[in-house]
Amino acid sequence: MSLATTLCRASLGIEAPLVTVETHLANGLPAFNIVGLPEKAVQEARDRVRSALINSGFEFPSRRITVNLAPADIPKQGSRFDLAIAIGILVASRQLPHDGLVGLELFGELTLGGGVRPVTGILPAAAACAREGHRLLLPEPNAAEAGLVSSLEILPTDSLLQVAAHLTGRETIPPFERKEATLTREPGPDLADVRGQPQARRALEIAAAGRHNLLMMGPPGTGKSMLAARLPGILPPMTEQEALETAAIHSVAGVPVEPSRWRQRPFRSPHHTSSGVALVGGSGVPRPGEISLAHNGVLYLDELPEFDARVLEVLREPMETGKIVIARAARSAEFPARFQLVAAMNPCRCGYLNDEEKRCVQCTPQTAERYQGRISGPLRDRIDIQIEVPAVPVEQLLNTDEPRESSTAVRERVTAAWRHQMARQGCSNAELAHAALERHCPLAPPVRSLLSEAIDRLGLSARAYHRILRVARTIADLAQSDVIEATHMSEAIGYRRLDRGG
Repeated sequence: MSLATTLCRASLGIEAPLVTVETHLANGLPAFNIVGLPEKAVQEARDRVRSALINSGFEFPSRRITVNLAPADIPKQGSRFDLAIAIGILVASRQLPHDGLVGLELFGELTLGGGVRPVTGILPAAAACAREGHRLLLPEPNAAEAGLVSSLEILPTDSLLQVAAHLTGRETIPPFERKEATLTREPGPDLADVRGQPQARRALEIAAAGRHNLLMMGPPGTGKSMLAARLPGILPPMTEQEALETAAIHSVAGVPVEPSRWRQRPFRSPHHTSSGVALVGGSGVPRPGEISLAHNGVLYLDELPEFDARVLEVLREPMETGKIVIARAARSAEFPARFQLVAAMNPCRCGYLNDEEKRCVQCTPQTAERYQGRISGPLRDRIDIQIEVPAVPVEQLLNTDEPRESSTAVRERVTAAWRHQMARQGCSNAELAHAALERHCPLAPPVRSLLSEAIDRLGLSARAYHRILRVARTIADLAQSDVIEATHMSEAIGYRRLDRGG
């Protein structure tokens, strides 16, 4: 036959639409054309495929070769189509049988010598392949990552000759054997290392229990970064679905996915010189940014006012929607971005405003206000918990006998509160929609009056009102209370003291 069909998948955000690779050999002057909206790396497959076939001992047809990547309206990029194209040429030229290709998807970049190199973005393709009930033939280094999809039959290979032997039945490729990966929870930073800062520790626990955004303001060296680094250690492990989503994003971005640690929540800490594209994603071919790499985990922004104002403003929409849509003239891609924001800042440029030990000599109240004003009201409004982190007294730092709770003990309370939220409403308190707030956060008249008075006194917005409700609900969950009491509401209101007008 002079027409052959093989299967592969494109990469579109974290989606992997099926691509049918149609290969046709016709009479005429020798030519090799690839059509179907291929970008440069796909066009270059012509040279890689030709050399790989010849160096593997196959005949490269001296005919007019047309490869169509269908559907033609989906952009195709990368080198993942090399193996599917090569096998299509061999089948169309009758050097290989077509029977073994039914229900088989092929991925891999070819070397000039006929080897098969790994490709990025294989996990979304593997998940889509499993949903279709297909088998997956891919480079051996990609097998462990694809093996995270438990219901998928995987055939790992390292050469074009091995694939050809498998299709002819001479030497069957054994399916990939999944090893029982021991999910390791690395010790990591422990809350027991933090001395003093009882309010900050409490705020961190509440933020973890309800997935609330957190802003810490205080002088340099008070432990803000130290506290933020310990947040992942008190969060419960991700569910399998959450882990697959996060791993798929990392796979598309080319970040290695380790099976032993794939259910640990990510912690991303971009530098304050990062651009908007680095933070939210972009470039000519849409790629995930830091907010997507922090999906289901923590995004830590240190020195928050030092970030470019336009960069920070792009966070507003994904903080509300949990996703980011990157649009370009030719294409667009949507990436999940349900992250927990933890930010830290100094109260002024020198950092020692209102510090009792070190006097602020560079900043006036007006310059300090301008410095804090770099964080816009709408962005600040979206941060549920806002606290001051004062300097720790020297005697407290030197007191090694003071008992301090470990991350393990705090994580047990956080996990219990988390499970209670899932059973009650199916989502974290931070994600409660407005319609669900009245149902899950009923307030007795005295508590409602307390909240109303605080809103008027602090001059808070309607968004801040709803966020206080969500934080109060989390505090009640940590206390194993079904109703929000006045003490829970008072504590939640106290975490908005940094709001303007407070």
